Amino acid sequence: MPVTTLDSLHALSADTWDALLPGAQPFLRHAFHSALEDSGSVGGDSGWQPSHRLWCDDQGQVRAALPAYLKRHSYGEYVFDHAWADACRRAGIAYYPKLLGAVPFSPVAGARLLGEPRCAGAMLDELTAELEAQGLSSLHINFTSPACDALLNGRDGWLERLGCQFHWNNRGYRDFQDFLDALSSRKRKQLRKEREQVAGQGIEFDRRLGHQLSEQEWDFVYHCYANTYHVRGQAPYLTRAFFSLLAERMPEMIRLVFAQLRGRPVAMAFSLVDGDTFYGRYWGCLAEFDRLHFETCFYQGMELAIAEGLRRFDAGAQGEHKLIRGFEPVITRSWHYLCHPGLRAAVTDFLVQERSGVLSYADEARSYLPFRHAGES
Repeated sequence: MPVTTLDSLHALSADTWDALLPGAQPFLRHAFHSALEDSGSVGGDSGWQPSHRLWCDDQGQVRAALPAYLKRHSYGEYVFDHAWADACRRAGIAYYPKLLGAVPFSPVAGARLLGEPRCAGAMLDELTAELEAQGLSSLHINFTSPACDALLNGRDGWLERLGCQFHWNNRGYRDFQDFLDALSSRKRKQLRKEREQVAGQGIEFDRRLGHQLSEQEWDFVYHCYANTYHVRGQAPYLTRAFFSLLAERMPEMIRLVFAQLRGRPVAMAFSLVDGDTFYGRYWGCLAEFDRLHFETCFYQGMELAIAEGLRRFDAGAQGEHKLIRGFEPVITRSWHYLCHPGLRAAVTDFLVQERSGVLSYADEARSYLPFRHAGES
C-alpha cells in the first residue's frame, strides 16, 4: 500500500490516531499535536510543516504511522545537525527540506513508528525509497524508543546517533527524605541546604493540575516560559494559545508548580505525566532567587513523582548540574537516512567518533552521582 501524507492531524480522528499509540505518553497524543497545529506553534512560517505519514491496509484501515514534519531549518530539534547542513551548503548540496519524525520542541524519547511493527517497517522502506523523488534530502527520526530502535537497527542506509540525557529514578522512595537518605552525607547536606536557602527567602509553593488554572494564571505561565527565550534574545517556540488548548484537551496530564513570594507567583515549572514518568518541560521566573530553579524544577518534581508513584523523572535535555542531584546519565538514540552518498559517508565517519565520545562522557558522568556506597554514611 502507498504511504499517505497528512498535512494536518485533523484529517484523522483522535480515536484512530491514539489507537496506534503503545501507551499514554502525552507527547504522541492527537491532542498534543493538534494543539501545536491549532495554536500556530507549527505550520505557517514556523519551519515545522505537519507531514504525518500513514500506512493503510487494503481495507483502508490505518496500520502504522509516523508523526512527521517537513523542516526547512534545524531549530527546536535537540539533535544537532547544523554542522551537516553547513557542510552541505559549502558543497552545493541541498540539505533542506528534510523530513523529521519527532515531537516538536520536545527532547523526549518515545515511540515514533506507531502501530504494527511489520507495517511500520514497510512504511519506512517506502518512505526512504521515495525521498529523492519528493525533493527531500533525508529522513531523521529523533529520540526513539527501544521498539523503534529494533526496527531501525540494521536497516539498509540508516545511521544511528547517540546522545546523553539525565533522568531521575524513583526507587520506591517513601518521601523526599527517603531519597536524601540514599545519598552520601556531603551531598545530602548540600541538597538540604539548597532547599533551606529557598525557604529562607520566603518562597512557598503551590501545585496545580491542568484544569485548576484560570486564563490569567495561564498568562503568567506563558510569560515565564517566554521570558526564558527573551533573555537570550530569542523568540519562544510555543504560542500562548498552545497552553490553553493543551489544558482544554489533556488537563489530566498537566502538572504546574508555582513559586510564590508573599502570595504572589514569581516562577513556575510546567510538566506533563503519564502512568510511568514525570516529564519536566518548561520553567521560567520573573525575579531572581538563590537556588530557586533547583527547587522549582527538580525537588518539587521529585516530590510529585514520589507522591504519584511515578517510576522516572525526565527533566529534559542537557544539564550536568542534574548529576549531583541524583539524575543519572541515560543514552538516547536518533536515526538518520541521508540520500546523498558523499554526505552519508562523511556523517558515518563522524558518528563513529561521536559515539565513542558520548559513551565515554556517560561513563565519566556516573562517577559524579551523589549516591552513597555500601558502608558509607
